[in-house]
Amino acid sequence: MKIIIIGALPSSLVNFRGEFIKEMVAQGHTIIALASNASEDDVLTIESLGVTYLNYPVERNSINPLFDIKTLYYLYKIFKKERPDKVIAYTIKPVVWGGLAARFSGVPSFYALVTGLGFAFQKGSFLKCFLMLAVKVLYRAALKHSECIIFQNKDNKQVFIENNLVESNCCYLVNGSGVDLSCFEKVELTDENSFLLIARLLGDKGIREYVQAAKIVRIKYPDAIFNIVGPVDPSPDGISIEEVNTWHDDGAITYHGGTDDVRPYIEQSNIFVLPSYHEGMPRTVLEAMAMGRPILTTNVPGCKETVVEGGNGWLVEKGNTVQLAETIIWFIENHAEWQKMGDISHVIATEKFDVHKVNIELLKIIGLEK
Repeated sequence: MKIIIIGALPSSLVNFRGEFIKEMVAQGHTIIALASNASEDDVLTIESLGVTYLNYPVERNSINPLFDIKTLYYLYKIFKKERPDKVIAYTIKPVVWGGLAARFSGVPSFYALVTGLGFAFQKGSFLKCFLMLAVKVLYRAALKHSECIIFQNKDNKQVFIENNLVESNCCYLVNGSGVDLSCFEKVELTDENSFLLIARLLGDKGIREYVQAAKIVRIKYPDAIFNIVGPVDPSPDGISIEEVNTWHDDGAITYHGGTDDVRPYIEQSNIFVLPSYHEGMPRTVLEAMAMGRPILTTNVPGCKETVVEGGNGWLVEKGNTVQLAETIIWFIENHAEWQKMGDISHVIATEKFDVHKVNIELLKIIGLEK
């Protein structure tokens, strides 16, 4: 069987879907992987999974319709030429334009992996309201004849159903993209009051709240360390590197830039923090859990599925800087609880979010179970 899998970032094909792709290859399927702007090294890494890589143009954060029409046209041409039996797409633009291209080109089966609602689904400015309306129209058209739509949390699934974007009988749930426990191994905690946030530099990741909470906490505990790891993002919601450097230079946080390997940063920190406004299922949280870290995140879809309150961590209200700071102080004043919480995190990651277990469910849903 010939299967096309579509992402936007080349690195995501390996980091987020690598094990899934390898499983399909092992079953004897011909896999073609699509992403945008891959370097020569990216292509070599992706093709080492046993697939053929094809480039297609996509502007992940652009709202220019000319770019999007170009994306649709290229996907249509690829589908007509390759004639795949199945197309699997994840993240917003690959799902939308991949779904439409699959309809127009006669692909027998299209599968959408909805990995989060994204910036466009957040209420607020006129721009957000306009984007929300446009994205809903496009999703409805792209998913109309999908074989199934796969979500990472029940709240996102319900949003799609209530907005009449999908039929409920076509919807499925999986536990995120999973985490490779052989790669993210448990590491012992230390006594240092060190906190870590890993995310793209976006406002809706709660980065500004994290920085403000750090400033509050450091008044009482000046030795506390607050790390941020993550790349700049060109999204309309992006935080400029100048703003981040100001925080770094002021000593509120330590910014480490982006990285291809988050494990050293998780190992060197003790509490993982993600004050996000919304997620599908936050991969960085799962990786920190696998490495035995207590979790502090927000009580929002995607994030709340990763925490048993008082067990492996705590949930705080989205956008509530004071509550975030108070909970960070709780961690500082309750070192004796860290190890127990970290152990529970690792157990949850093992039992619920193991990438191999997630992939078994995913393959079953798309009709590729052994």
